[in-house]
Amino acid sequence: MIDKLKKLALGASLLVTFSHVSVAQKAPQLGKASVDEVINAMTAEEKADLLIGPGMPGYAGLVPVEGEPDVRVLGAAGGTRAIPRLGIPETVVADGPAGLRIQPKRKGDDNTYYATAFPVGTALASTWNTELIEEVGKAMGEEVKEYGVDVLLAPALNIHRNPLNGRNFEYYSEDPLVSGEIAAAYVNGIQSNGVGTSVKHYAANNQETNRLTINEHITERAMRELYLRGFEIAIKNSQPWTVMSAYNKINGEYASSHKDMLTTILRDEWGYEGFVMTDWFGGYAGFQSIMTEGAESDVVAQIEAGNDLLMPGMEAQYARLVKALKEGKISEEAVNKSLKRILNMVLNSPTFKKYKYSNKPDLKAHAEVTRQAAAEGMVLLKNNDNVLPYTAKSSPIAVFGNTSYNFIAGGTGSGDVNEAYSISLIEGLKNAGYQIDQDLKKSYVPFVDESVKKEMKRREEKGLLAVPQRLLEMPLDNKVVSEKAKSSEVAVITIGRNSGENEDRHINEDFYLAQDEVKLINKVSNAFHAENKKVIVILNIGGVIETASWKDKVDAILLAWQPGQEGGNSVADVFSGKVNPSGKLTMTFPVDYNQHPSASNWLGTPIANPEEVFYKEGIYVGYRYFNTFDVEPAYEFGYGKSYTSFEYSDLKLSDGTFKDEIEVSFKVTNTGKVAGKEIAQLYLSAPAVLVDKPEAELKAFAKTKVLKPGKSEKISFTLKAKDLASFVNEKSAWIAEKGEYSVKIGASSKDIQLSDSFKVDSNITAEKVNNTFDLDAEMEVLKNN
Repeated sequence: MIDKLKKLALGASLLVTFSHVSVAQKAPQLGKASVDEVINAMTAEEKADLLIGPGMPGYAGLVPVEGEPDVRVLGAAGGTRAIPRLGIPETVVADGPAGLRIQPKRKGDDNTYYATAFPVGTALASTWNTELIEEVGKAMGEEVKEYGVDVLLAPALNIHRNPLNGRNFEYYSEDPLVSGEIAAAYVNGIQSNGVGTSVKHYAANNQETNRLTINEHITERAMRELYLRGFEIAIKNSQPWTVMSAYNKINGEYASSHKDMLTTILRDEWGYEGFVMTDWFGGYAGFQSIMTEGAESDVVAQIEAGNDLLMPGMEAQYARLVKALKEGKISEEAVNKSLKRILNMVLNSPTFKKYKYSNKPDLKAHAEVTRQAAAEGMVLLKNNDNVLPYTAKSSPIAVFGNTSYNFIAGGTGSGDVNEAYSISLIEGLKNAGYQIDQDLKKSYVPFVDESVKKEMKRREEKGLLAVPQRLLEMPLDNKVVSEKAKSSEVAVITIGRNSGENEDRHINEDFYLAQDEVKLINKVSNAFHAENKKVIVILNIGGVIETASWKDKVDAILLAWQPGQEGGNSVADVFSGKVNPSGKLTMTFPVDYNQHPSASNWLGTPIANPEEVFYKEGIYVGYRYFNTFDVEPAYEFGYGKSYTSFEYSDLKLSDGTFKDEIEVSFKVTNTGKVAGKEIAQLYLSAPAVLVDKPEAELKAFAKTKVLKPGKSEKISFTLKAKDLASFVNEKSAWIAEKGEYSVKIGASSKDIQLSDSFKVDSNITAEKVNNTFDLDAEMEVLKNN
């Protein structure tokens, strides 16, 4: 599979990239002539040149084919091809969600081209701070532009349907409002640099297992309320240059040829004006061409559905498209619309504007941005006896766990970044003035170095699609741990997890702790508690893990996520109290994996090689399920502690009866002793006559500025009819039902501080839409009644 992928990716770069005819008169030039004039002058071959990607020369270590021009940005994922006859330059697109993914070294070039590794998606979203995310985006976008890239293939905002998805670290939340608002801020920040983004994976890309072929059976209501809603918010609030269609099928139709999604909803209903590209080798055309050379593929269906650019581009796709164009077997209108959307992007690109990129972005300044963002996204899950912040620096800290010495900056696959350095936990603590127990360090460092070498060798042998494996914890002698409990005032244990594209996470030794980790926590906790000493756990993870079985054994838990290249410094900032933790969970941490309603139908059937999966939980994903069906989690959606305390007061509604909108306002006051930020969340409970509804749903959120002790901030939200509405399938409409609505202001989805209500006098049709997503199989869906 890997060899074939390389062959196809390289082979695609051999496609002709210039005019196939000689024309006596001068051809119209893009930028001087209209886009329509340029399209009218194109040959069938030139149209195919622009609609089929250029392959992947120079990507992820692949080298250009001999005789090809030099690759402009080594490690870029592709782009659009040049057509010099018509004045159309090539453009460049590159991964990824946590920062620009390009190769740092180039043949015959002594310079390095490192990019900044920012915190992963779960960490960014946990800030709940759209202003900060926009600043992160601005920093990322500057690197995109200064390294000669036109479009960043990010953000990824698929819903966390299940905690085992291998790419949840790239995604933001189990809630579409959080996902959409964070993504919009990210896009606005990046595109402020005059470069583009590609929101992905549109839509319902919720598992890696058989992701290229899996058929997902999903109701229209679940699609519209959960799996599309985040994309809708991001697209309407930020207008990304491009959208990337997902690999999977939805109700029997590949996302990349799903006309309901790509045209009816995306363009007709939402008003999107950019272009759509496939995920790499996405859809029937791409997949069948990889697995069976010469197999028939439906390039025509993809373009006619509204998928403008087929990536990365393969010879078979090109040949089939040219044939269809010449034989009139593809809609000329659809082709011209796709060409126009792509050319409009080219016109806006830095490449077309001949921007002289420097190859020297301000990496030092961006390191400060990532350090701040990582610290603000950290979630304090537990803090008994205020063990944190830990300010004693006179005695050494006993630091345990492999990951303390090999901190994980980010996930793997297209979400990886080639950064210049990564600050480990012990480096960060040392930089903050803490002493690290040297005996433990001398034991751990060589053990971890050797373990990392073995893992790197394994991954190199497995190839391009290798997913990381957890390093087994270093065995510890009871006597050594007991001695450290006497000589150190506090123990720090880091638990690490990594994952990546192409493989989902595993229940055992991934979601649940492995036995070597259980033994580590037990051994250290028993020894230190016997000496009346404290134990702090740092979670260096990308997604949810089980905590209920061990959280009572330790005194504090700081969820650091995968915090980017400055991770160790960011942890130290929170650990020391330099930064007051203000992150909150954007997903539920269950007591047990099987509490998730999707656990019973995760990945699909047949088990050995899933072909189809039924989303029987419907809209009841994450807190919508846990809170509605009274399932107690380990940590609920929206949860996060602080080094200070906050009080909510003065809830006011602008009216007792909803008309066109209603304003909700309240006050948040810092009642503690240190300055800090608070994330306030508005949940709404709605009448449920036409359709069943969750107990409450998040409808708005805000993060305060830094509040000094005793200081307050007034927060206001405006609710419109669409915010009140649920999707009613039988009416193809978003309807706000008549009756009483309960407004709940909370510090989390379960910690409700204030409540009030208003009424709606009669049903309001907030939005009428098209009838889409007919189920292709019968399915019983979970309901609250």
